[in-house]
This record gives sequence, C-alpha cells and structure tokens, in this order.
Amino acid sequence: MKYQVQIKRLFFLFLAALSATALRAQVTVANDSTSKKLEILKANRYTFQKLDSVGNFVSVAGNVELRQDKTLFYCDSAVLDQVNNVFEAFGNIHINDADSIHTYSQYLKYYGKDKKAILRRKVKLTDGKGVLTTDELDYNTLTKIGTYVKGGKVVNGKTVLTSQEGYYYGDTRDVIFKKKVVLIDPEYRVVTDTLLYNTYTEISRFVVPTKITSGQRTVTTSEGYYDLKNKKAVFGKRPKIEDKDYTLIANDIAFDEASGYGEAQGNAVYNSKDTAGAYTIIANNMKSNNRTGAILATQKPLMIIKQGTDSIYVSADTLYSGKLTELQKTRQVPNIFVDTATVSDSSPAPDTTQEIGLVKRANNIKKADSTVAPKPARAKGDSSGNRFFEAYFNVKIFSDSMQAIGDSMFYSFQDSAFRLFKNPVVWAQGNQVTGDTIYLFTRNRKPDHFRVYENGLAVSKIDQQFYNQVKGNFINGYFNQGNINFMKAKGSAENIYYGVDDQGAFFGVNRSTSDVINIYFADRKPSRVVFINNLQGTVTPIKQSNPEEMKLRGFKWLEDRRPKSRSDLFGS
Repeated sequence: MKYQVQIKRLFFLFLAALSATALRAQVTVANDSTSKKLEILKANRYTFQKLDSVGNFVSVAGNVELRQDKTLFYCDSAVLDQVNNVFEAFGNIHINDADSIHTYSQYLKYYGKDKKAILRRKVKLTDGKGVLTTDELDYNTLTKIGTYVKGGKVVNGKTVLTSQEGYYYGDTRDVIFKKKVVLIDPEYRVVTDTLLYNTYTEISRFVVPTKITSGQRTVTTSEGYYDLKNKKAVFGKRPKIEDKDYTLIANDIAFDEASGYGEAQGNAVYNSKDTAGAYTIIANNMKSNNRTGAILATQKPLMIIKQGTDSIYVSADTLYSGKLTELQKTRQVPNIFVDTATVSDSSPAPDTTQEIGLVKRANNIKKADSTVAPKPARAKGDSSGNRFFEAYFNVKIFSDSMQAIGDSMFYSFQDSAFRLFKNPVVWAQGNQVTGDTIYLFTRNRKPDHFRVYENGLAVSKIDQQFYNQVKGNFINGYFNQGNINFMKAKGSAENIYYGVDDQGAFFGVNRSTSDVINIYFADRKPSRVVFINNLQGTVTPIKQSNPEEMKLRGFKWLEDRRPKSRSDLFGS
C-alpha cells in the first residue's frame, strides 16, 4: 500500500513537471518579434485550466517572473490568457523594460500582441533620472510611451511637476504635461496649461501662456524654454518680466542666471519702479547685467524720465545705464556741487557796477541795487537714486519746456543734472545756449539752472534779423516755471542787446564788454542788464546798425536742429 502511494506521488509530480514544460512551450510560440508569446520564467505554483468556449488560462503565484522579448515582469500572482496572449498581474508588480525604464504598480493588465500595459494603484515609473507617480498609467513597452489622465507627479532631483494629464516618451525622456500644470523648483515656480519637460536635460518648454515666479520676479510668456540645470532661458511672443525694481517687455527675451546677463530684442520696453527716479528705456535691442544693474540699449534707444505731463525724452545712438556705486569703482565721478564759485554769483562792488535798463534810453546808466542772482539749491537733486545714464552720439533731449542736443551726455539721478559734451546746444523757450560743455540741472524733472563751460554763448531771437546775445568763458542761467529768469556771463564777457521803448519799438543796439554781465528776464525777455567791472560799450541807433555785424564771435542760430517734438528725436 505504501509503495502504491509513492508511485502515485511520483506520477503526479511528473505530470506537473510535464504540464509546466508544455505550458512554457505553449506560451513561447512566436516568430514575429512584435507579437512574441509571454514566457513564464519562474513561479512557485502553477494552475492550468482549459475552457473550450474561452481558451487556455494559466494561473501562477509566488515570486512570479515572466518575459516578453527584452521586457521582464515580476509580480505576486498572475493569470495568463494563452490564446489572446494577455495576462493580469496582482501585487508588487515590477516591469523591467530592457534595464532602461522600470515601472511599478499593484495591478497590471498586459496585452502581449500590442505590448500595452494598463497599470493601476500606486503606479511609479522611473528612467533613472525622473520618477513619475500616478494612480493610473497606460504604458507601451514597444514605443516606451506612458500616459496618465487622472493626475500625476514627476520628481526629478529637487524639481517637482504635477498635472492632470501627462504623456511620457521613454526614448527621448520627454514628458508633456497638460491641464493644471505646476512646476516647483527650489528657485522657481511655473504655472501653465501645457509644459514640455525633459528629465535628462531638465529643460522646460512653453507653448501656451505660462507664469514663472522666482522670488519677487515674475515672468509671463507664451513661448520659449527654461534650462533648469544651467539656469538659462529664452522667451518669445512678447514675454514680460516684472520684479520689485522694474518691468521688461520685448518680442524676445533671453537671460543667463549664472552670469547675470540678459538680452531683449524687438521693441523692448524697460520701466523702472523707483518712485524717486522713475524712468523708461525703449530700444530694439537691450542688454543687461543683473549683477551690476547695467543696461546697454541700442538700435534707436529712447529714455523717458517720467514726470507728470512734461516728461524728459532722451535719444541717442547708444544709451548705457548703471549704478553710481559700480561706476565709482572704475572711475571718479565729479561732484558738481563743489567749486561753484567760478560761475556762481558774487557780491558786486558798488562803485564799479552799472546796469542798463532795456526799456530805458541807452545812456540812462546808474549804480546797481542790492539785487543778486538766485542761488541754486545745494540739495543732491531730485532723488537719492543710485543710477546714472550715458548717451553716445547724436544725443537729443526733448521736453515741453526744454530741448537739447550734443555728441554725448551723462545724467545722474543723484544730482538730476544732464552733462552735455562736444558742441552741445540747449534751448528753452526763445533762448539758445551753446558752449564746449553744458550742465543742465533739473528739479522735479523741470529745468532749474544750467552752467556753460568755455565758449559759452546765449542767444535769443527777438525779430527776424535781431538777436540778443551774451558770451563768456562761463555762463550761469536760472529757470522759473520753465523760462529763463536770470543769466550771468563771466570771463571775457560780451553782450549785444536791442533796446526797445515803452511802445515796444527798437531804438538802438548796445554792444558791451565787462568782467561779469548779469541779465534779468521778465515775460521771457531781457528786462535789465548789470555790468560788473571794466565796462566798455557802444550804443548804435537802430537805423544805423547792420544786423549782420551785430553778432558775437561764434554766433550760430541753430533752430533747424532743435527737436520740436518727440518724433524729431529720431529724425536725421
């Protein structure tokens, strides 16, 4: 009896082994590599069932290992449909796709013919760089494409991306995120509706409106890419950058966080937010250095110093702006509030000072009263802003109350002064001022006073042929409500002015020289002239005067070069 039991046990073991061998042979029959049968490599338990109406089914359990081509499957248990080459797996599922992509879940249904895997519950996919987690994922081991439509998350280093839908491409390591996409990095946050991301290069590409936040800076764009690894970005379709200090809009913007350099092209508009010194720069090309705060604007640049309805507009071939503290590291910036005595007013000597009233007869000369020139305020300009501007070649300045041109310019928000160099010209109402160098000071963005250094000449046209003129090595002038109300010439000072009577008719022209000449204005016209020391002059009746001879050395009337409007800033 015992011997018969042993014989039966051996017989059943033989049948089980034979069944397993037959099973393995049955599930590996295939010639086409795209439709290879599933092969059972390992299992603790096998159960075979044949249903005539349905097909052949094999149940395996315990440390199950299956294979199709180069793809390995691991699970706790599985049921195989041999006829349709399909299996379902349960518990601790792991798909090893040629050692390049690993996928995990708690449930799997796999279609061997299409090599399509449907994974559910605690799904995880990793390519060695990024990890995708979701609750439902469809993955094709042939195309290496994974899809989720009910929410998922990709973690790549310190970068986390979440979305409602996602499409993963294993060959290229690209992920397309759609619907409620959020990318969170230690330094950035991206919110959009569609985002292309590569887990290997860590480059994000934008194809729809996208918002990027980094500290106090926000970028909105509809096109471009951001390289998270190298901190470089290129944005298109009129992106906008906004932070606590400025906003920047252009057709295209690129920047490199590592170096701090940036570039904007195509109708770039830079707006500062400094309430003490607000300004705008417009140009077709703009380069910047965020580390030093420098800005280089070319291709028809325009700077606007903002103020109410009378903003100041500056154009040139090239505009450059930076921080004064950075500039002082490389060169000395002169303090223009020092050594003003050379051109400022001084108390006149009573017995050598004379005045000629323009509304009186030319020989009506008397001693000057105690009136002295207005003093410029010594405060450091309109703002404490740590910023300067330089303009090179074809500099033009326009405001409703003042216009100017020159070869080059330096402007500082610290003293609100325009320093104009090489053949500068300044116009204010009917007055024209020229010289080798002109400093034009503003207060509340309006002309306050000016200084002319070397070969100064101020001219005002009072008739078709007549010009009042004052010349000196140094000239100081002061404004009131945008109009010149006082002017002082010092150093070989010369003066030509036309006298008018009480009816406003010209009666004569006076040509004089003096050490110092003070001119007072009323109603935009000279009303009184004061000569200090060594006065010499002649008065010529108006009918005997020759207007062409009544012009000081260096006289030029340059009204045709005067910017008449903002559009003239880009004229020839």
